[in-house]
Amino acid sequence: MSADLPLEEPARRLSEPAGARDSDVWDRSFVPWDVYFAVVWTATLIFTLGAPSSSWPIRPVAAALFALLAPWYLWVGRPELMAEGEDERYSVRYITGSVVLFLAPAILVGETRIAAFALVPQCFMLLRMRLALIAVAVINIAPVAGWAVLWRPDANTVFFQSLFALVTLVFSAVFGSWIIRIIDQSKERASLIAELEAGREEIARLSADRGALAERERMSREIHDTLAQGFTSVLMLLQAVDSELERDLPQARRHLDLMADTARQNLAEARALVAGGAPADLDDNSLPDALRRLAARQDTPASVEVTGMARPLAPALEVVALRTCQEALANAAKHAGPGATVAIALAYNDAALSVSVRDTGCGFDDSAPLRGYGLNGLRARAAEVGGCADVRSAPGEGTTVTVRLPLPDRSGT
Repeated sequence: MSADLPLEEPARRLSEPAGARDSDVWDRSFVPWDVYFAVVWTATLIFTLGAPSSSWPIRPVAAALFALLAPWYLWVGRPELMAEGEDERYSVRYITGSVVLFLAPAILVGETRIAAFALVPQCFMLLRMRLALIAVAVINIAPVAGWAVLWRPDANTVFFQSLFALVTLVFSAVFGSWIIRIIDQSKERASLIAELEAGREEIARLSADRGALAERERMSREIHDTLAQGFTSVLMLLQAVDSELERDLPQARRHLDLMADTARQNLAEARALVAGGAPADLDDNSLPDALRRLAARQDTPASVEVTGMARPLAPALEVVALRTCQEALANAAKHAGPGATVAIALAYNDAALSVSVRDTGCGFDDSAPLRGYGLNGLRARAAEVGGCADVRSAPGEGTTVTVRLPLPDRSGT
């Protein structure tokens, strides 16, 4: 069996509105039920009018009384049945009226008892089991008892009529119990479906909220590691240029060139973010080349050392490695202090990719909780691809940021 086929059809059905799927269930089922009631009612009326055991004046009277069941069913019974007997008081009223309208003609003309085939199922559809059994007992036994008292037939006829009524009662009880179990099971399933649909809607809402939160976090990291760092560099270079214009014009021009390069890079990163593509540095470049370009744009260029056999990796891994270096270099520029040097080490091996950025700056106490977004976001990035990040520093001893990312088995196993 396919892994996705078993889920496809239930998912499609649950995605449909409940009303589109279930609103006409009762309407569809009541068409055959109405036909069934009409056939039983018509047949009973015919047999009542043509009963050979009753005289002519009795037969039309019984038929006229029995005919009242049709409007009673249409005006009272059918709406109650379609409402599934939500208010038992109305259900009891309808069944009581039906039994009263049925008993008189059934006592006058025995053939009228055929209508029990339409009345008994309604008892079980609308009433609880105990009340339904009482109503069914009255429908099966009372007409025979009344008929025997009114017409006083011979003992043999009474016996067979009573036996028939008893067998019908037992059959009705068994069949009716089955009907009630089916109705209860149907209601339980309807309730379960409603709960599943409510749960599906809640899961969809939570999934959308989670997706939106994850996307906000991703965009926050991307903006922090690209645009925010670029703007910070531009501001730092602008401050340097402002102090160099009067005393060191060549250095000021160099910083202006760096500002322009950083601005162009920021624009490229912004376009990549909007398009959802790879970072600008990785566009048509290998990871080592991207790191060299990144290092060359720093005010104090950083060295890049690559060990192992460089090879193309999954884009997600290369993005994490690049963003790690961007964050570490930006922190070094802001916090390492004047005169600090920075070195980037990129190591490929069969099991993992390791990227390390070390500066010789003033450092900090790495035992204290990290504040700010950058280093915490760096660790979150690494964790998303199954890697880990480590930050080591001490006052006066510089800072080393290392990220280790697992690589797939090169053998393909």
